[in-house]
This record gives sequence, structure tokens and C-alpha cells, in this order.
Amino acid sequence: MVRGIPHTEKLFIGGDFNDHIGATFRGYDNVHGGFGFGDRNRGGTSLLNFDRAFDLVIANSSFPEKREHLVTFQILMARTQIDYLLCMKSDRGLCTDCKVIRVRTSRPFIGSWSWTLRSRGRG
Repeated sequence: MVRGIPHTEKLFIGGDFNDHIGATFRGYDNVHGGFGFGDRNRGGTSLLNFDRAFDLVIANSSFPEKREHLVTFQILMARTQIDYLLCMKSDRGLCTDCKVIRVRTSRPFIGSWSWTLRSRGRG
């Protein structure tokens, strides 16, 4: 499905991938921005390989954030970052910020985006 989307279209994939991409881009500097949390696991490597195969980047790994704005799941003393926002590499510059906002019972993940829409001429 991702392969069929033209590069002229905008593609954003967000979700709870339950994977850990780790704190550093080690070997994935073209898809991982260098800002993450914890250690990479097998699922994180698979997600990074998926991103590489489809020219995607993990938008929320591109911004230095406080630790509390990286952690998307916490239980007792265990903390992880498992929610990610993916976009096409060509649209990387549109994302101006991505972080987790702490609220009472959950930790919603938000991103800030900026782009100018061009109107189509009548045809």
C-alpha cells in the first residue's frame, strides 16, 4: 500500500508500533533523526528497515526533547517510547516538532506541521 502512494502526495503514518528504535541512529542516519529513548530492539530494527525501504523517516526522532516528552508508555519504573510518526523523507522539513504531552491518564503524542497549500486552478 505504501509503495503505491506517489511522492507528490503527503503520507503520514502514526501509531503505537510497540517497537523500540533506540536513542541513537546507529546505522540508520537516513531514517532516524538521532533523538530517541532507550535501547533498540528487533521490532525497532524492523521499523527502521521499513522506513528505509519506503523512503520514510521517523519524525519524532528528529527533535531533542526532554525525557518526559519522549516516553509514550510507562508502567511502574519501566518507560518506553513506542509511538512514532512516520512521514516521507521529502516532507521531513514540514514537521516542526513532535513530542508526548503528559495528561492525567494517558500520554498523547502530538506533532506540529507547517506547510503551504497551493490552490488548483480551474480546469
